Amino acid sequence: MRPILMKGHERPLTFLKYNRDGDLLFSCAKDHNPTVWFADNGERLGTYRGHNGAVWCCDVSRDSGRLITGSADQSAKLWNVQTGQQLYTFNFDSPARSVDFSVGDKLAVITTDPFMELPSAIHVKRIAKDPSQQTGESRPQGRIKRAIWGPLNNTIISAGEDATGKLLRESDKESGHKKTVTSLAKSADGSHFLTGSLDKSARV
Repeated sequence: MRPILMKGHERPLTFLKYNRDGDLLFSCAKDHNPTVWFADNGERLGTYRGHNGAVWCCDVSRDSGRLITGSADQSAKLWNVQTGQQLYTFNFDSPARSVDFSVGDKLAVITTDPFMELPSAIHVKRIAKDPSQQTGESRPQGRIKRAIWGPLNNTIISAGEDATGKLLRESDKESGHKKTVTSLAKSADGSHFLTGSLDKSARV
């Protein structure tokens, strides 16, 4: 298969995400502008403008209707995928490192970096039409590189610089890595998750 070269970002890429159907590819970069592409031919469909810092991560809803992005500008933003309209902005006191929709897309988990005297934290936000109804909670720990929803939204799986992958809201289960966990992904059915680490290993 011949590789497709997608040109459009002006600074290094930070994250890539396919939608559930695999026909759209979302890219994040240090140029502040998340972008959506046709996956089959590399055509750029549009750019989501509004962040004022590097965009570290994104996630797309199961129906490909909404996109959420996390940025170094201390915010996470919710977008209409088709129109590019900015729907909500979640503001924090430190950079937003990762974002993930829950099953059903009614909740989002957002992690923020340690900044000044603030610890790293996990925030759970309800996705609502009225921004005044947004709610959240946080759980501090070492820098969190990634957080995703577990099965049935009963758990949040986090990975970070403490060299562990953890299940929150249940008894903590650690990944066994010896160095910083840099990446985290879950299976399609949500029953397993995979971690990658600076210790040169990946674990399921």
